[in-house]
Amino acid sequence: MKKRLLLIALAIVVALPIGWYFLAYEKAELSVDAVTGATPELKQPVETLIPTVNVAKGIGWPEGAKPTPATGLAVAEFAGKLDHPRWMTLLPNGDVLVAETNSPPRQPPPDPSIKDRIQGWVMGILFSRVGAGVPSANRITLLRDTDGDGVAESRSVLVSGLNSPFGMAIAGGYLYVANTDALVRFPFTPGQTKIDAEPEKIVDLPGGYNHWARNVIANADGSRLYVTVGSASNIAEHGIALEEGRAAVWEVDPATKKHRIYAGGLRNPNGLAWEPTTNALWTVVNERDMLGSDLVPDYLTSVEFGGFYGWPYSYWGVTDERVKPERDDLLEYTRKPDYALGPHTASLGLTFANGQTVAPQFAEGAFIGQHGSWNRRPRSGYKVIFVPFKGGKPAGKPVDVLTGFLDGSEEAQGRPVGVVLDRTGALLVADDVGNKIWRVTGTK
Repeated sequence: MKKRLLLIALAIVVALPIGWYFLAYEKAELSVDAVTGATPELKQPVETLIPTVNVAKGIGWPEGAKPTPATGLAVAEFAGKLDHPRWMTLLPNGDVLVAETNSPPRQPPPDPSIKDRIQGWVMGILFSRVGAGVPSANRITLLRDTDGDGVAESRSVLVSGLNSPFGMAIAGGYLYVANTDALVRFPFTPGQTKIDAEPEKIVDLPGGYNHWARNVIANADGSRLYVTVGSASNIAEHGIALEEGRAAVWEVDPATKKHRIYAGGLRNPNGLAWEPTTNALWTVVNERDMLGSDLVPDYLTSVEFGGFYGWPYSYWGVTDERVKPERDDLLEYTRKPDYALGPHTASLGLTFANGQTVAPQFAEGAFIGQHGSWNRRPRSGYKVIFVPFKGGKPAGKPVDVLTGFLDGSEEAQGRPVGVVLDRTGALLVADDVGNKIWRVTGTK
C-alpha cells in the first residue's frame, strides 16, 4: 500500500509541471473593467484542479521609489521599516495603530485528500513567493506624528504576544483586537504608548484553515461590535459543518459577551466601514477561486441584518455547480452584492471619505486597498481605488488613486492592504510587502 501511494505521489510530481504550465497560461477573456460595477459581465466558468498561477514575486521598493499617485495627488512615506503591516486604526488624538501581522501556521483540512495535499503544497510555494510566508510579528505598533509634518517620528510597541491580530477598535475605554481565534480587549486611553494589562477574551472566533484575518469595528455608541470571519475553504469542499460560524459578519455584545450572526454567505469579508450618509454597514469580500481568470469578482456591498449573500452555493445569482448538494431553493433569498470590484483583486482595505477629502474629486465614496491577484492572467488589483458614491450608493466606475505597486517586470514592489484617513484627511495606506505606510495628499 505504501509503495502504491509512493508511486501515485511520484506520478503527481512528474505530471504537475506539465499541468502547471497550461494552467498558468489560462488567460482572461474579459477586462477587469467589464467585471466591475453594479452589473458585472459573467462568463462561463473554467473549472481547474489547481488555480491559474501568475504570482507576482514580492521584491520590495528600491531606494527612493514609491507608488504613483493619481493626477492632483502626492504620496510620501509616513512610516517605514515595519514588519508586514496589514491594518490600521486612527485614534482620537491622531495616533495611528498598525497591526504588524501575518498568517498563523496553515492548518490542513481534516482527512486531507491527495488533491488537498497538492493544493496545500502549491499554496505554500505561492505564499512564500509573494512574501506572505514569513512568521507573524504578532504585535500592534503605535505611530505618532509629533510635529504634524506627515511623518511618524515616534513609534512604540503598544502590545505584543498576540495571535495573528488584524482589526482594532476603540470603544468604551477599551482597545478591542481581533486575533485570528478570539476577540480580546485591553483597558486603554488614547495617548498611552504601552499596554501592560493581560487581554480579556470577549468571544472565541473560529480559527484555523483558510482565511485567517478577522476585522472588527464598533457602532457609534460602542454597544455593539462587528467582526468578520472568513470561510475555512474555497467552496465548503470539506463539508458545511466545518464552516459553522464562518463566511459571516458577527454582531457581538461586549457587555454580555454574546454574539449572533449578523449576515452570512460572505466568503471572506475583510474591510468594514460605516457609510456616512446612511450610516449603513459596508464590507469588501473576496470571492471564490478555481473558476478561471474572469471569475468570480470580489465585491463591495452593504451588509443587511439577516442577509445571505450566496456563498458557497451561488455567486451573483449563478449556481456554483461544484457545490453539492445544490441549494437553488436559496436563490430567491440570496442578496446580490452592490458593486463588483473585478476578479481576484483581493480587495481588503475599506474606508469612506466622510467629509475629509484627500482632494475635491474624492469627496464622497469609498477608498479600497486591493492587495492583488496571484491566480489571474493578466494580474489584477495591486492598487488603491476610489468608488464614487451618491446618496449612499456606488455611482460610477472606480478611479485609480495609487498605482505602481508592480514594477516594469510585473513583480510586486509593494501590496496595499488597509486604508484609513488621518486627522487631516490624508489617506494612509498599509503596504505589507514594502513594509511601509504611505500617505496620500492633494497637491496645492
